[in-house]
Formats: sequence, C-alpha cells, structure tokens
Amino acid sequence: MVETRRAFHEELEELDRDVVRMAALAAEAIQAGSAALLDFDLAGADKVIADDKVIDDLAHAMEEHVLLLLARQQPMATDLRTLVSILRVIHELERVGDLMRNVAKATRRLYPTELEPKLRGIIARMRDQATAQMRLAADAFADRDVHRAAALRDMDDVMDDLQKELFRYVLGSSSHDEAAVQRAVQTALVGRHFERIADHTVNLGERVCFMVTGHFAHEADDDEDDT
Repeated sequence: MVETRRAFHEELEELDRDVVRMAALAAEAIQAGSAALLDFDLAGADKVIADDKVIDDLAHAMEEHVLLLLARQQPMATDLRTLVSILRVIHELERVGDLMRNVAKATRRLYPTELEPKLRGIIARMRDQATAQMRLAADAFADRDVHRAAALRDMDDVMDDLQKELFRYVLGSSSHDEAAVQRAVQTALVGRHFERIADHTVNLGERVCFMVTGHFAHEADDDEDDT
C-alpha cells in the first residue's frame, strides 16, 4: 500500500511538471504569435499555427493520464481536488494556444497592410500583460501560492483597459472603405483574443485557489463583502 501511494504521488508530480511545461509553451505562443503579427512575419505565423498541435497533443496525453489515475487510484480529499483541478487547468492552457493560433491567422488576413504605430504599441502592451499573467499563473500553480493566484483577478483589469483603448482607436478611424472596415474587424478580434487569454489566466488562478483550499478566490471576496 505504501509503495502504491508513493507511485501515485510520483505520477502527480509528473503531471505538475507537465502543467508547468504546458504553461511555458502557452507563454511562448503568446510571444511568437505577437511577434508574427507585429512584424507581419507570415512564416512565423505559420509556425505558431503548426506548433499549436504540440500544446494540443500534450493536453490530450495529460487528460488521459489524469483519467487513468482517477479510475485506478480512486483518490479522495486533496488528491481528488488536485486531479480535478489539473483537468480544468489543461483546458484553460489549451485555449490560450488556440487563441494565439487565431492571432497568427489574423496576421495572414491583415497582410500586407502594416499596423499603425499607435496600434502596434497597444498590441505590444497586451502581449506583455498576457505574458506576465501567464507566467504568474504558472508560478502560482507550481508553488501552490493562493496569494499570487488571487492577484491575477486584479491584474486582469489592466488587460481590460488595454482592450478598451484598442477598441477606441479602431472605432475612431476616419477611413470607412471596405478594406479599412475588414482591417478594423480583424484588429478588434486580435484585442479580444488577448483579453480572453487574460481571462483564462484568471481562471487558472481560481483553480489554484480551489486546489489548495477547496474554495474559489471569488467566494472569499464575496464573504468579505458581506461582513
């Protein structure tokens, strides 16, 4: 029985390492996809799209691993909460990869018209914010740090403000020909993709809080508001 438990916890540690690896791949996708868009690098965009399969394959392998442990070990209490949380974390990280694949596809659709300097600056700041939140979420998961996990919700306000700034700039354009409208739509979608990535990091933080405490961070906030 002792040997079985030891093997089980070794597999949990392996899953932890895979989550951190998957988060690193997601952060790399944010950087690479943003670079492709800002530099109008079509080859770079194609690589981001192709590399998303690596994230997908890792996600599917991890899901199978978790389901196998659930069936074989029938864990209880904290171990069960950890495995269920990892399943959700996998989903959040996979979606980040999908969203950066969409950003890469937008590079193709916007080509060959270069982004205006103001727009490039906003998107660069969205990239930096998304990357910072992803890295913080990965650290919070690895260290089981509920304080850093909870901080992601406040950090998300920065991304929301950036998305509003991008929308204001796009909608304030004086050009209304068909090509300009299509560019505005694609650019607005890029902003939406980055905003959704930030939302996924907030969800990751929520999962860390649940994994550690059995409660979600927003539940604690609600309790404080009632006092």
